[in-house]
Amino acid sequence: MHTEIVGRIRPTITNWDKNFMSGPFTPNFVEYTASELEVIGEVPRRLNGVYLRNTQNPVHEPRGVHHAFDGDGMLHLLSFRNGQVEYRNRFLRTKGFEEEQAAGRSLYAGLIDNPGLAQRPGWGARGGLKDTSATDVIVHAGSALTTFYQCGEPYRFDARTLEPLGVSAWGAQVLEDNGISAHPKVCPRSGDLLFFNYSKEAPYMHYGEVNARDELVHYVQVPLPGPRLPHDMMFTENFAILNDFPLHWDESLLAQGKHKLSYFDQKPSRFAVVPRRHAPQAGVKWFEASPTYVLHWLNAWEEGDEIVLHGYHQQQPMPRAGYDNTGASLGPDRYGPTLYEWRLNLRTGEVGERRLFDRHLEFGLINARHWGRPYRYSYNMIAHPDHFLFDGIQRFDHTTGETQEYRFGEGRFGSESPMAPALDAGAEDDGYVVSFVTDMNTDSSECVVLDASDLARGPVARIRLPHRISSGTHACWADASELRGEQVV
Repeated sequence: MHTEIVGRIRPTITNWDKNFMSGPFTPNFVEYTASELEVIGEVPRRLNGVYLRNTQNPVHEPRGVHHAFDGDGMLHLLSFRNGQVEYRNRFLRTKGFEEEQAAGRSLYAGLIDNPGLAQRPGWGARGGLKDTSATDVIVHAGSALTTFYQCGEPYRFDARTLEPLGVSAWGAQVLEDNGISAHPKVCPRSGDLLFFNYSKEAPYMHYGEVNARDELVHYVQVPLPGPRLPHDMMFTENFAILNDFPLHWDESLLAQGKHKLSYFDQKPSRFAVVPRRHAPQAGVKWFEASPTYVLHWLNAWEEGDEIVLHGYHQQQPMPRAGYDNTGASLGPDRYGPTLYEWRLNLRTGEVGERRLFDRHLEFGLINARHWGRPYRYSYNMIAHPDHFLFDGIQRFDHTTGETQEYRFGEGRFGSESPMAPALDAGAEDDGYVVSFVTDMNTDSSECVVLDASDLARGPVARIRLPHRISSGTHACWADASELRGEQVV
């Protein structure tokens, strides 16, 4: 292994025993570039592209209570090309990050702190939060784009080197409405980035589209009855689907400057079907369904008069007594997410619902070439029973109901695991599933590469990383053909 240290950040943390600052959540402070990595097995030559993962890495002692999602962003990259791999990790040097580096201390409040603790206004939808851009990562217009779940600015990075490319110019056009939320989607046919944002000011939500040249070309209001907390979105060939779930801030307390999360189980779940910019239809159409909350979606498509929507329906959106709110109890027993289907009939306005699978699963991904169209396979994370960690990956066949799974092993925790199509893929599952794995038994990390059609077979390659990486949130795969300046033969 050839390893180069390219950066090092000095933390000011004094209490390492706080939630999400120890064990598999111990932050990383050294930035590496590493090549000639040790490989057990063989890296497939049919795999050409990048695997990117975003993580939370707190640098400074928190001003109040540390939450799982408060840390500064760090991208981890494994670049695949012609059977060779290279690893890089870099801090996301957002405006808030640089401001705190200059001050040498925390300036912002955490997610569950009183906003009065913040010494800067922040860009978060709640106010007083630092825009860490640490939630999500996706590749659009040839480069990596990182985003923050409580809205912020769209930060760009070179997807092969992680060199910062600044904030997309269109970010300033939407920042007045809180910027852009995490979980934008890229349409594999048009190359358009589809996004939403939300805030505590009317109309409370917007939907927008950015073309393949990174230009804002569509931006419309999606009015809500009040402040809400949407987290994800999905799309079809002609529509984007946004949501209004009955889990949100208590509006009566918001008027007093207090942020209390409440679940209003007498309210329905509401879905906004918003025409995409090229669609012949006009206007937002709303649908109502049984109350729940959905953190993440899998896919959606049009089928006759219906939009079919797949995601993770929560059976218990609010924690039961005994759970805290620092993020320490984010395991599936807290909220019970299961694979679920909604059918929204555009002609009659009716909604059909059914559970697809009873097991608690989350953070699933599919072959992204099938986003917005019918698909067969999903790759879902098997969550640790008690903590915000992943114990394995389950492949679910939506046609037969059959499952396969791969377990990382005792004391080993994986990352969100995208499906990476092979260069000359013919079938939907012709490719690989990739995941960063942190091994607490050896205090090390590796990337496992699995055959997407046969997870139970185990890794075809295990790629050793130069250090143990922190557990985090979201990840993505992008083929070389999607990257700026690359030609694929």
